[in-house]
Amino acid sequence: MLTHSKIVFSTHFDLAGMLRILALCACVLSSCVSSLLADMRIKDLATLEGRRDNQLVGYGLVVGLAGDGDSNQAQYTVQSIANTLERFGVSVDAGALISKNVAAVMLTADIPAYSEPGSRIDVTISSIGDASSLQGGTLLQTPLLGADDQVYAVAQGSVLLGGFFAGGGDAAVQKNHPTVGAIPDGAIVETAIATTVIRDGALTYLLRNPDYASAVKLAERVNDFFPGAAEAYSPQGVRIILPETYLSNPVPFIASVESIRVQPDVMARVVMNERTGTIVATSSVRLSEIAVSHGNITVNIAKTPVFSQPNALSGGTTMQSEITDLNVTEAQGGFSYLDASPTLQELTVALNSLGIGPRDMMVILQTINKAGALHAELILE
Repeated sequence: MLTHSKIVFSTHFDLAGMLRILALCACVLSSCVSSLLADMRIKDLATLEGRRDNQLVGYGLVVGLAGDGDSNQAQYTVQSIANTLERFGVSVDAGALISKNVAAVMLTADIPAYSEPGSRIDVTISSIGDASSLQGGTLLQTPLLGADDQVYAVAQGSVLLGGFFAGGGDAAVQKNHPTVGAIPDGAIVETAIATTVIRDGALTYLLRNPDYASAVKLAERVNDFFPGAAEAYSPQGVRIILPETYLSNPVPFIASVESIRVQPDVMARVVMNERTGTIVATSSVRLSEIAVSHGNITVNIAKTPVFSQPNALSGGTTMQSEITDLNVTEAQGGFSYLDASPTLQELTVALNSLGIGPRDMMVILQTINKAGALHAELILE
């Protein structure tokens, strides 16, 4: 038998309870978000050994320059023009050529791992002669060589500049570097470079920031998904044994491993650049109990000329003298005390409350480090 009961809730009680529940949910959500942000994918922390770019280089000619090319004093440019024309069955005397519309250039490019024939890569072009600009030029077909002197790509196309040069003599205007340009996707890969990432049935991941604790954490997280597969053998390297089910196709396994999230161990470090006044510190920086005092003294010395005019008909001359004013101003200093093991945020707030700028803060941090109260690596650049 069912009975119906009338339940009456207090409006004040429901509102207060709802606020407490919302506050609890907000704290839990904030904790989860912070934990998620602290975790990073393995692909962002480490690189797979064997998966690397390779550098290519080449020598070529940029043509079509409006009189901004190399002068005839660049004999290699003139000889290169003659050799190029010879390839097309045109025999010319190199001494009779004028090279002002041509510039000799060096090409550089990086070919990524797994690049297959037919894919395109970017090319950077730099003048090696006395050309004033590569604006409007076109690169002739140029082979790109690897360290083994083998051709891996061929480049050709219109040169794009990030600057310009106009005028001449005292009326010249230049922006950036008109003798350096680029051809986006200007080279076609002709030969693939073999990429080997599996050695003796295992993968090796190299941490970008070597650290013993981070390497161990990475191995432990991989073992949570693939028990017994990972082992940290150095502060930079983690070896992961490839399961037998993935030997024929390791791509899904590598994708799964690189998607695993790890919370790296960040070293306590403060980096300061005195040239730019930049300070970067990790959140793990701690300090012992310290007291910080800061004050500035400004001394102003001003000399004011004073002229003494003689009386009329006295026969005297105008006299000049100086009055020196000396003002000493001391800015109101502050004395801030920080409890044991203050955090970076507490240190920053305390120093900012004293009106301290970046360069003064550098001096204070160096002094704190000399006092032995800064428990972090201090790097000066």
